[in-house]
Amino acid sequence: MYYKQCFGTIQKGAGLPSWVKWTHHSEGKTHCPECLMLDGCWFLEGKAPPCPHHPFCHCTLEAIDYAIVLANATVYSSYSKFDPYLFNTDGLHPNGKAKLLKEWGYTVDDARWLQSELEQQAREKYISGDYRIGKLDLHGQRISITIEIPRKDSEGTVTFSTGWMVKPNGQLKLNTPYGGK
Repeated sequence: MYYKQCFGTIQKGAGLPSWVKWTHHSEGKTHCPECLMLDGCWFLEGKAPPCPHHPFCHCTLEAIDYAIVLANATVYSSYSKFDPYLFNTDGLHPNGKAKLLKEWGYTVDDARWLQSELEQQAREKYISGDYRIGKLDLHGQRISITIEIPRKDSEGTVTFSTGWMVKPNGQLKLNTPYGGK
């Protein structure tokens, strides 16, 4: 294992992806809300938010074993992100996503399968480092993960972007099941 402070790295081991955990250190009277939201979050080294995050930032990036990431990374999503939101079953979400899913052959009857498939693919891609870092604000760090699903109406597949929030200890929470192509 190695320790990485924001300004340098001492490494040990080769061949496995290097993961880091953002650690907020309480030094001073005020705390950056963004740093507090990052505290305990895991990132592939090189795909973490810039550290230091701001002048006088006391946060560090600490190495974590890839085996810990493999064993403990989890994803979760609320069913309401699929029904009613994605499939617009209540008529309150006229965002065009239900029409797009229908063009791919999916209906609200597929919502549970789609939820499970997005969670499974997101976990696999997160632990392999296949994500794009997004907006960071006082709500936390967003990442985008590209998902591929089979068309039900014809041959082939469809790929699209999904939006996730990085939470402490390797958790991802679904923000949006369809964020565009």
